[in-house]
Parts: sequence; structure tokens; C-alpha cells
Amino acid sequence: MKLNYNKAEFYSSYGKFSQIPPSENIEIAFAGHSNVGKSTLINKLFNRKNLARVSSVPGKTATINFYKLENIYFVDLPGYGYAKVSKSEKERWSGLIEGYLSADRDIRLVFMLVDMRHTPTKDDVHMIDYLIDTEMPFVIVLTKADKLNKTERAKRMEAFKDEIPYFSDIHSIPFSSQTFEGVEELRKIVEDIATDDEE
Repeated sequence: MKLNYNKAEFYSSYGKFSQIPPSENIEIAFAGHSNVGKSTLINKLFNRKNLARVSSVPGKTATINFYKLENIYFVDLPGYGYAKVSKSEKERWSGLIEGYLSADRDIRLVFMLVDMRHTPTKDDVHMIDYLIDTEMPFVIVLTKADKLNKTERAKRMEAFKDEIPYFSDIHSIPFSSQTFEGVEELRKIVEDIATDDEE
């Protein structure tokens, strides 16, 4: 199913899990550390400059933001692991993320974003473990791929095998908002999900 990405629109945003209405469409979620580039990825996917508000301040997305395109909700989860917020704020984010992921919603896939340049954080690994344990389908998107040369990239891909559980068995996609690497592959996954829903 070919989607018209230009038709994507901001739908709504929620600061508490209890505010989110029941699931009425299939959903694809974006998870990752603060400042890993979730908003940038969403904008690239939809070929839009400012659909998702990009901030240079980590931890800015403190709400769950829903975007809608045809029969799909794209759900931008708050970035986790940002050190400079209060404990209560961290707990609120964690409640939002886990509340959303463990609810009875039609979540078809989680795009799990990891910064390709660095060792995944403890929170990243915790999140990946959670997705594996709950048998939630997910794809790892390795962001900021253009910042590495060929040798550095090969080294990181090798290192991920030790740093991320079952890395070799998980579908991973290097992504760059600068060179558009990975965009078509991500869109193909989204379109496959949209097509499956029609059948």
C-alpha cells in the first residue's frame, strides 16, 4: 500500500497515560533516549520540516505525541534517560512509556532508536530487553549514521553484537537525516504494516 506521507498530520498530545483515548487504529511507536533524533526521524519519514517539533534541548518531548496518516497512528514516546530532570518527572515519563507499551493497544511495531556513534545506554538496553520480554515487534534504527566513516561504522556494528542482546537476530537499519539513508527502508516497513491491516 503506497502511503501519501505528505498527508500526515499532528493528531494530539498527552501528558498522562490516563488521558490517552482507547486504541482505534493500528499504531507504530518511536522509542529512544532523549536527543536520539525521534522527531527528526518522524519529519524525514513524512518528508516534512516541522511536523514533529525538533528541539536542541534534550528531554523536550515530555508528552506522548500522536501523528495520523490514513489508518495509522505514529506515536512519539517521550525520550528517556535525560539526567537533568527531577525524579518525579522521570517517573512520569517512565509511567507514560510503560503505560502505553503495556496497554491493550494495537501496536504493530516499535522503532527503537539508538545513536549509532555510541555504546547504547543502560536505558537503551533496558528498553530492548523489555521489548524482547514482552514479545513486542521492533526494529532498531541506528541514528546519526552519517557521522561515522566506513571503518568506524564497521567497528560499531561489530561492537553492537556484544552491547545489545540478540543484536544479530534483530532487524537494524542505519539512518541519517542528512543523507536520507534508511528512509526508504523505514517507509517500506510502514507500508507493509498498512497493507497487512487492509487484508
